Amino acid sequence: MTRTEETPANDKQRQAGWRVKLGFAIFIASIAWPVFIPVLPLLGVSGTAIAASSATMLVAAELMILAGAAIAGKDGFAVIKAKVFGFLKSYGPPEDVSRPRYMLGLVMFAIPIAFGLASPYLAHHIPGYETRPLIYAIGFDVMLLISLFVLGGAFWEKLRSLFYHDAYAVIPEAHTP
Repeated sequence: MTRTEETPANDKQRQAGWRVKLGFAIFIASIAWPVFIPVLPLLGVSGTAIAASSATMLVAAELMILAGAAIAGKDGFAVIKAKVFGFLKSYGPPEDVSRPRYMLGLVMFAIPIAFGLASPYLAHHIPGYETRPLIYAIGFDVMLLISLFVLGGAFWEKLRSLFYHDAYAVIPEAHTP
């Protein structure tokens, strides 16, 4: 059999290959599609048109995800899911981190929470907070998210255990030097 001859198995693999690629492309487009929603006010579109467009874009994105999964098929969708989650996992937080990194992460985690609790009472003492509170909110939200990656995967498990009734904390005994 030469390379140009097609067998049913090769034809099936080639057909599945383009289906997976098309399904993946539709999946990526469905994620990118709603990114255009914040652009609409910059174009001078009215508020009602923005609301209607936003709803249409979000529904279209969901339908595109379903279409991508249907086109790729069960095995293709499994391949797409493995690629996407594999990519995200490669950039995820490490399981264990050093003590200084953990302490830095705890400070980064605690500052936005403390600021959020204190800001209603101390707003007039914080420079620029009364005129532009959104800048502070976005900055501290980003700091909180970054702190979760600085703290590492073990901290994610600690946070996750908060939502399980049967979870217990295991505190290691202090070592005396």
